Amino acid sequence: MAVTRIRDGLIYDGSLDEPSRGDVWVEGDRIIALGETAPRAEADETIEARGRAVCPAFVDIHRHPDVKPFTGWTGEAELRQGIATTVAGNCGISMTPASPEHAAAQYAFDEPVLGPMCADPPMAYAEYMAALEKLPLPLNMAAMIGTGSVRISLKGFSDAPFTDREMERAQALIADSLAQGAPGVSLGIMYLPECYGAIDEFARMLRPVGEARSLITAHIRGEGDSMVASVAEVIEIARRAGCALEISHFKSCGVKNWRRDIHRAIALIEEARAAGQDVTCDFYPYEGGSTALTTMLPPAFVKGDMDAALRRLGTPEGVAAFRESAAKEYPGWDNFALTLGWERIIISGVANRSNRRFLGMTVTDAAAAFGFEDAAALAAFLMHDERGKTAIINMSMCQDDIDTVARLPYACVISDAIYADTDTPHPRMFGAMPRVIREYVRERRLLTMQQAVHKMTALPARRMALEGRGVLKAGAHADVLMFDPEKFTDHATFSDPARLATGLDLMLVNGRKVVENDAILTGGAGRCLRVRR
Repeated sequence: MAVTRIRDGLIYDGSLDEPSRGDVWVEGDRIIALGETAPRAEADETIEARGRAVCPAFVDIHRHPDVKPFTGWTGEAELRQGIATTVAGNCGISMTPASPEHAAAQYAFDEPVLGPMCADPPMAYAEYMAALEKLPLPLNMAAMIGTGSVRISLKGFSDAPFTDREMERAQALIADSLAQGAPGVSLGIMYLPECYGAIDEFARMLRPVGEARSLITAHIRGEGDSMVASVAEVIEIARRAGCALEISHFKSCGVKNWRRDIHRAIALIEEARAAGQDVTCDFYPYEGGSTALTTMLPPAFVKGDMDAALRRLGTPEGVAAFRESAAKEYPGWDNFALTLGWERIIISGVANRSNRRFLGMTVTDAAAAFGFEDAAALAAFLMHDERGKTAIINMSMCQDDIDTVARLPYACVISDAIYADTDTPHPRMFGAMPRVIREYVRERRLLTMQQAVHKMTALPARRMALEGRGVLKAGAHADVLMFDPEKFTDHATFSDPARLATGLDLMLVNGRKVVENDAILTGGAGRCLRVRR
């Protein structure tokens, strides 16, 4: 096997240790040595790294590319920002399981997050993983199973609790995915139909996760007015299930909650950790989030039947009822129409070409520009016309709160990139990781380089039990980056989001050179990853 020597770089090995100058030696798909001691006299290729940082390639444990390997995924957006490994199946939304009875409704609901469904999709987790292993993946990919998909596959969008038989089937689906190598199980309690679930039901369903000594990740029930109570809820679910917990995209939304509730929620996490619970969190480095417009539908309006609710929005009576319901507060459910306001909701992805005129506009501005009665009327029109497939960006956070989370030693960096078919995505699709290097390290000095690298490599890889990823050490997989810390940067913004990062001198994925001087050299270097238990 060929040997590559990356010579005289400033090595950040993924730990919190100070960097050291030396060489990284790669043979085949593994790192064989690093430091000053050479394992052999010569290398087949020597790459000069003086003046460059050399670190593990980034591990993004929260993106939504579940469908992309089946629809022509080049991975350019990920690779150009240094991401060599990602985890799909987040926020309770996974491509599998699905059932013939409910698949159409599930795929329509998921499209603003996962993008359009492929032809002949696999419906079982084992089939999904087997299919991934046959594809030329541009980067490494692991996949969780989502409890929202589990629930929809068994009972659609019903608001009824699980029967004993349905609970047994749900537990079996989760246990099978863990046995097949899923790194964990994700919850999306904010979303329909998971928002109908209670603590006892979630804890019971997730017993197989505790038995496997695995992990749940949680999009909590509310990230606005009910954020603190929602954090307490998922901590209790994990405690009862006996499993570890990762709180996804940990944040506080809504202007009146800024600079206050995040500290109250952190106190709950610290209390649980002090009591012996394994609780951590992650964050993305932007003030706006991205999701589906259907998250603005109050569960009381849906009443357990999403298809009927979307049809109803196409009638004057339905629009009036939605307008009325969107103007109310609900215990246990955050109404972003109130806590944020339609003027902070940007239309970022549409399914129908006729609706592209709304892209990049707030719901309020688009309603005024195109003659709708008000923002609620436009939102109702879009959800009905697109069968719930519209994607949005909500400008919901403040930088002080993001910084507070970023400083937590157990908080790792994610992108939460969604894959709606659009020309106006959230900029985190293209720039989350280099944005941390540019803004949080270089410009604002909120983090040291080794802290930032740790939060994007070893910390997330360890959280997902991805052995040999996210570290530079002998025997680890050769996923390696080389860049000038003064030049590696993001360019994607909310007004111009589809811009690739620049400044990546070299990237190896499983020992193969995939990026050199910002040029993609090859595809198919990634692997489908399974966690061994």
